[in-house]
Amino acid sequence: MKFTRALPLAGIAVVGATATAASAETITVATVNNNDMVIMQSLTSEFEKAHPNIKLDWVVLEENVLRQRLTTDIATGGGQFDVMTIGTYEAPIWAERGWLAELNDLPEEYQVDDLLKPVRDGLSQNGTLHALPFYGESSMMFYRQDLFDEAGIEVPEQPSWEEVRDWASQLHNPQEGTYGICLRGKPGWGENMAFVSTLVNTYGGRWFDMDWNPQLDSQAWQEAISFYVDLLNNYGPPGATSNGFNENLALFSRGNCAIWVDATSAAGKLYGADESKVSDKLGFAPAPVAETPKGSHWLWSWALAIPSSSEKQDAAKTFVTWATSQDYVELVGETKGWTNVPPGTRESTYENPRYQEAAPFADFVLNAIRDADPNDSTLEPSPYKGVQFVGIPEFQSIGTQVGQMVASALAGDNTVEQALQAAQTATERTMKRAGYLD
Repeated sequence: MKFTRALPLAGIAVVGATATAASAETITVATVNNNDMVIMQSLTSEFEKAHPNIKLDWVVLEENVLRQRLTTDIATGGGQFDVMTIGTYEAPIWAERGWLAELNDLPEEYQVDDLLKPVRDGLSQNGTLHALPFYGESSMMFYRQDLFDEAGIEVPEQPSWEEVRDWASQLHNPQEGTYGICLRGKPGWGENMAFVSTLVNTYGGRWFDMDWNPQLDSQAWQEAISFYVDLLNNYGPPGATSNGFNENLALFSRGNCAIWVDATSAAGKLYGADESKVSDKLGFAPAPVAETPKGSHWLWSWALAIPSSSEKQDAAKTFVTWATSQDYVELVGETKGWTNVPPGTRESTYENPRYQEAAPFADFVLNAIRDADPNDSTLEPSPYKGVQFVGIPEFQSIGTQVGQMVASALAGDNTVEQALQAAQTATERTMKRAGYLD
């Protein structure tokens, strides 16, 4: 830390600065390379200026790599990180195992009740928060309003997947650099399977029946994955198995996609004229449905948690409360623009007239988050909690493995039938080893 003010007692000032720097505690923050987190990292100096006794050391990783490293570290008590970016899948599972510090004595000015209830509940275990939401999201459909207008396409209040396929076929024009649709294809339980799970849900499918028997070879899964593979292979960009959230965000922002179904958190970046070539050409609608609206749009929060293995929990708590506070939202709005504030976490954000004015999607996103129900996300009853994931410890491994098999069908290395049969067999084996099945 450096003092830039000239002080009368220069010698004392130097000693003070040196002492402060020497006593500053460094905390290591692991996070994902999504836009909102990049903004958080860019505001390091603001945090350190307000808290000169704490320094931030950042580890920023691609989503799949982040999850693997954090899971390994926390399961082994490695203690590499003082703050971890996790989500509504990990928080209750890791909390139950005693891996996360409780966050039940937050300062009054933090205003816990201002946190959106669905997001707050998803990060709690037995009513106690174990992570603080940095941003929250559901999923939605973005589309190029200009292309739709030129083609005379009117989007109904609730689009169907059959309609989406028809629109993608009309607007697919790779010679002009426009693909009919962009969807996640990169394998991973939180990458392609986050989207695919919602697609399966709305086709009437589920991961498991009430006795924990895998349902991956069911008719609903066959129909959903066949539709997905055909849709992307016919009207999607080449190399779709390499595209996750960030890659598709870049494609859509450049104007290369007519339709994109993904996280509501992308809306702020797409509406930012500085970073999006389509900011003035955007339309949006609810995530499409097929047989049922149940589970057609997900519920997720990227959140900041403190592992029990951290030896710097007080400093870590100071940071996570700062980064998820109303003051942080205000800071981002004033310095980075109101479309860039972290969405989906606080009631006050959606009541803020400056955010409402900058973000025409605000009420739509808020309603999508409130409407997503992780306790009732499938047409037939299921024994698990979660919309785009299954809230059991084994799912991280299962979802990643199935994601690879779905990607193999998308790449043409296997048929849909072969991929799902392999997924069914592998998942049955995992569930038997874990004691769910005889």
